[in-house]
Amino acid sequence: MAAFTELLIEQGATFSTTVNVEDTAGAAINLFGYSASSQMRKSFYATSNTIITSTITGNANGEITLSMTAANTANLTPGRQVFDLLITSPASVKTRVVEGIIVISPGVTQ
Repeated sequence: MAAFTELLIEQGATFSTTVNVEDTAGAAINLFGYSASSQMRKSFYATSNTIITSTITGNANGEITLSMTAANTANLTPGRQVFDLLITSPASVKTRVVEGIIVISPGVTQ
């Protein structure tokens, strides 16, 4: 079962957060050979999406960094969106490891 979390993205600012992927016993999953992908949508049923850059930054400790540039967050509409993070094993098995809500906080300074 995927972990649930709420993230905050500030419109017009660089966004970065780290996720540590663990097995059911709490041990880090070695992500060597895995890939990661993440998207956010206005609702689960929305057809349009925004890509969240997902980079495996620590194979041995199961670390994945989610990020967006300031230019990308500037184009986001303030409000709430849903997101998830999928990892794909070398054998093409897909696992949703995190899901939740992203709150996009409106910016003032441009």
